[in-house]
Formats: sequence, C-alpha cells, structure tokens
Amino acid sequence: MRYLSKLIFAVFVLSVHTVSAATLPDFKSLVKEASPAVVNISTIQKVESPDGPILFGPNGEEIPDIFRHFFRMPEFEQGERPKHRAPQSLGSGFIISEDGYLLTNHHVIEDADKVIVRLTDRRELEAKVIGSDKRSDVALLKIEATNLPTVELGKSKDLEVGEWVLAIGSPFGFDHSVTAGIVSAKERALANETYVPFIQTDVAINPGNSGGPLFNLDGEVVGINSQIYTRSGGFMGLSFAIPIDVAMNVADQLKADGYVTRGWLGVIIQEVNRDLAESFGLDKPAGALVAKVLPGSPAEDAGLQAGDVILRFEGEEVTLSSDLPHYVGRVKPGVKADVVVMRDGRKKTVRVKVGVLPNQNQLANAGQSKPDLATGNRLNIDVVELDEQRRDKWQVNAGVVVRRVMPGAGASSGLMVGDVITMLNGEQVGSVADFNRIAKSLPTARSLPMRIVRRGSPMFIPLRIEP
Repeated sequence: MRYLSKLIFAVFVLSVHTVSAATLPDFKSLVKEASPAVVNISTIQKVESPDGPILFGPNGEEIPDIFRHFFRMPEFEQGERPKHRAPQSLGSGFIISEDGYLLTNHHVIEDADKVIVRLTDRRELEAKVIGSDKRSDVALLKIEATNLPTVELGKSKDLEVGEWVLAIGSPFGFDHSVTAGIVSAKERALANETYVPFIQTDVAINPGNSGGPLFNLDGEVVGINSQIYTRSGGFMGLSFAIPIDVAMNVADQLKADGYVTRGWLGVIIQEVNRDLAESFGLDKPAGALVAKVLPGSPAEDAGLQAGDVILRFEGEEVTLSSDLPHYVGRVKPGVKADVVVMRDGRKKTVRVKVGVLPNQNQLANAGQSKPDLATGNRLNIDVVELDEQRRDKWQVNAGVVVRRVMPGAGASSGLMVGDVITMLNGEQVGSVADFNRIAKSLPTARSLPMRIVRRGSPMFIPLRIEP
C-alpha cells in the first residue's frame, strides 16, 4: 500500500507538471504566420561631405573596409571623393494592406531622403512616405507591390496586464528577431508624450526594433514598438509600444489628409493628490485639476474655470490627469463634448465644442508697482503687489508675490519665495488687500485649495490652517 501511495503521488506530480508545461505559450505558429508581414526599413540621408568618402553603419559608426562588402557599399579608387555621404539607419515596420501600405515609427524615417523596405523574400523596394506624425511617433509608408502578406490587427484596449506579448523586428539589423514578455501596464504616460497612452512591457527591445509590431498570443498586432527606458543605452526591462488603436487612427488620417488633427480643450492641468482631493470635496484623489484656462480657448468659451476638477470627458472617466489629453486628442474637432467637473463641492456638466490642437509655437505664445507689504497673516508669509515684470513675463493678470516664507502654514504647504498667489480658497486674489481679507476668514483643520503661478507654471497646492 505504501508503494501504491508513492506511485499515485508520483503520477499526480507528473500530471501537475504536464498541465503547467501545457499552459506555457507556444510562439512557433504565431511567428511562422506573422513574420512574412514584418519588414526591415533602411533610411538614407544625404549630407554634403567635402571630406568623403565616409561610410556609416546602422548607428552612424564608420564601417571598416572589411565590412564594406556585407553592406554593399560602393568601392572608391584611391583619392576619389564623392560629393555626398549617405548614413544609413535601420528600423522595422509591418504591412497592413496587400497593396503595400505599412506602418513604422516617425523617428525611423525622420529627415530621410530615401526609405528602403526589405521584404522577407529579400526584395528591396523604395517606399513613399504618405504621412508622418511626430506627436504620436507614427509614420505611414507605401510600396509599389501587390498580394503582399499582411498582419492581423487587434484591439489594444482589450489587452490585460500580465498578458503575454511578442515582438518581431530587426535589432541591430538582425532581421526577424523574436522576443517575448508580458504587459506590465496600460495607458502609461511618459514625459513629453502627451497624446499616446503607451503599453508598457518587459519585451526586450533594442535599436532596430523601432517601428516593429507587438503581437498578442492570437497573432494580432496590438502595438508598435517605439521606445525604451534606459540609463545604459541598452535594454533594461522597460519598453513601450504605441497602442494599435491610436496608430490606426493616425494612419487613417494620414492616408486621407496627409496630416493629423487632434482635439483641444485649452487647459493647463495637474494631478489631484489626497490633500487637494479633500480641499475640493472629493472622496478620493481622481480627475484632472484645471490650473489655468487658456484665453480664447474652447474651455474658456464653454465656461470652464481654474479650480474645476474634470472627472469625466465625453463618457470616459478621468482617473489620472494624464488621461485627459488622450481622451481630448482623439475627439474630432468640432464635436460638442460633455465634461463633468467638480466645482464648489458639486458636480456640474459643461458642454465644450472641441477645438483643433494648435502647434507648439502657438501654444507657447498664448515698470514695477510700489511694494505694498502684507505681514502677520495666518499663513505666516510676506506678500507684495504683483509687479509689471512678472505680470508680462508670466502672463498673470492679478495676484500677490510671496516675498518671504516663515515657519507656518505657508511653508508647510510648499510655498516658495517668488510664487504668485492668484486664488485662495476659491476666491480670486487681486491685491494685497484681497489677500489679507481672505486670509483672515480661512477655516481651520481642513485642506484648502490655493492657486499659485511658479516660474510661469500655474498649479494648485493644498493649504491647511491649524487651529
């Protein structure tokens, strides 16, 4: 009986291991079916070179003579000097239609004089750039060919954290290299990437993978591999892909118009922390706090105000402030969108006619007074009237300037010398007299919203007056 028990246990353990092994992903069929639609992209940029010839590899390094043959570079006689040099960079892409449309990254083909697409059958075809969008890092190309293999497009919104994904690309020029990993996060916001809710994965991505597809286990493209986070220049476990839903929206506009238009609200926003949530009457930190409404913007026309907390935009819940630009950007200009805000402790719906996102230059262009000193207030700070220099430089219409911060409520809130206080507990601060009047009547023992402008950037900070 003892031996029988051991045998049963051994069979059970073996069965468990067999089941566990069976649940591991098998990428073989996926790679076999998807690879033919993945392409290698080379770009050539001509640069005037009085000193040529200099021949460059994928990363801009000079190619030694021994490797010239493998890169099929022209041979020059001793002393012969070409008029131009042609650095090459390598990237990846994938075919989305049988008649030759394909997607890659904007940064792969940026400033290129010529784009060459190499197919799996080793044909090399020159591609036409139909359109390219820097804000989303998406480019749409077209090659003259028919009956091409294509990828199957999925829906990035259906991805789940922990799901297996796979990348195929040409890192360092090694065509059709395959790497796999899991989805680490969805809708990840990155600095200076306002309009793309990135898919974060731990799939190994290296130079040359840019523009290549990210597949789910059904063999569907769910993203375009775009960038990595690194301190060494190499892969460190953090890679980011553009959701295919975003990419195809951009591609459709590029194909139809040659350019991309995005919705625009015209507000400067910030995150809502726990103290600010309390001060604005929210149960928990959520939404996008409006720090400033740009003059002449759709938000101003609709009546949105600084201090509003945007909770929903056109039916989409705004959990983080970084959610809002994604939602607004994908709405077609001219659409009248419902915006739910928290204002004065109550929810309010404002209808905004979405505008067209201006370019960066348009967004950037949107004698001193005699000091009147306020001291001895409950914030324990000294303030003076707003001077003309700050008024013009930072485009602040009214407020008071913090001249000195002493230990107390102001210091605890994070106020700094030079900050301009424009609103205190929901009331506009137009002068030192306004500030003194409002400060005297501030309630105690709870967080209060205080709007400031710091080095030109408007923001709210929480203020708490202790009893």
